[in-house]
Amino acid sequence: MTDTTQGERATQPNMGAYLLGHLREYGLLFALIAIMLFFQVVTDGTLLRPVNITNLFLQNSYIIIMALGMLIVIVGGHIDLSVGSVMGFVGALAAVMIVNLDVPVAITIPVCLVVGGLIGAAQGYWVTYWNIPSFIVTLAGMLVFRGLSLWLLEGQSVGPFPREFQLLSTGFIPDVFGVGRPNVTALAVGVIAACAIVYLGMRKRARNMAYGIEDEPISFFVVRNAIVAGALLFVIYKLSTFRGLPNVLVTMGLLTIVYAFLTEQTTIGRRVYALGGNVKAAKLSGIPTERLTFLTFVNMGVLAALAGLIFAARLNTATPKAGFAVELDVIAAVFIGGASMSGGVGKIVGAVIGAFIMGVMNNGMSIMGIGIDYQQVIKGLVLLAAVIFDVYNKQKQR
Repeated sequence: MTDTTQGERATQPNMGAYLLGHLREYGLLFALIAIMLFFQVVTDGTLLRPVNITNLFLQNSYIIIMALGMLIVIVGGHIDLSVGSVMGFVGALAAVMIVNLDVPVAITIPVCLVVGGLIGAAQGYWVTYWNIPSFIVTLAGMLVFRGLSLWLLEGQSVGPFPREFQLLSTGFIPDVFGVGRPNVTALAVGVIAACAIVYLGMRKRARNMAYGIEDEPISFFVVRNAIVAGALLFVIYKLSTFRGLPNVLVTMGLLTIVYAFLTEQTTIGRRVYALGGNVKAAKLSGIPTERLTFLTFVNMGVLAALAGLIFAARLNTATPKAGFAVELDVIAAVFIGGASMSGGVGKIVGAVIGAFIMGVMNNGMSIMGIGIDYQQVIKGLVLLAAVIFDVYNKQKQR
């Protein structure tokens, strides 16, 4: 037997041990598939109809966008309870600027994003430099910005918005090929994205093999990539037969790619994980922990502002109750997606999958006519099960 063959086999872990060690990652993917198949059957095929898939993206876009920022905050060892109120406040600010004050959309959007960043900076300042627990600071922020939204809107809904603002949420990428249905542009984007996923996976695997890093068994690699690429192509095909790619889907996709790269491939991403894992050790190793914590809250504020703009554009109005209890769905999505309560653990892709699990459950139960009371109970039990699973895994690894 050659040394090369021995080296390749050495990098292949035992399949059973590998599956147990990565049960959370594979479990999330298969849980999402199982939930979708279940609701597809019980709703007589309604769940995966093109119009409903489009609505699924539109309804959950703001949750997914905020989950990206919330994951980084939680990985860093903190939490932000104010995101729903900040989202509602920024939507109200946009409505007052555009509808009441006739400020152009091109000016309103960047102003609102800056306001979101300033809100995050204000909260991050107290957490970082005064060592006030983030739970308390953001709980206060939740109450403050809920009240400011009521004050800004004077207790009334403000709208409607001009068409160019609504395109943030309800717009679609036109078919540059002019075919119409199916939308060839959407199909082309789907094929390119699927090929990119497979190519990047193969390149990463080859690099790991070259450096002797233990990688997943080849059968797992093939099945996982086939499922992901196949699911992506299926969803894109469904969308292409309706109105094509929603603008919010493109926004979510680009943000997911950027944040996945940021957290997994950059120094600042690794430092955030180190910060959440052990803040004292991170500080002793030279990591600027205060500045990093501050920036995680600024980032969360900007994403909450973006989510507020998208939510307001979807409703075509700003309401005093916008964003109420949304922070619970965002936090639940992150924990269901594999983040640890103690910080230092979690992935962007997991947060996105967790958000989709929540979204599919909401959508499926609504189609079935299940009341909001039972929906809340079921979502609470799913969140509890995810946290119990996380605690069980930690105890098992000790």
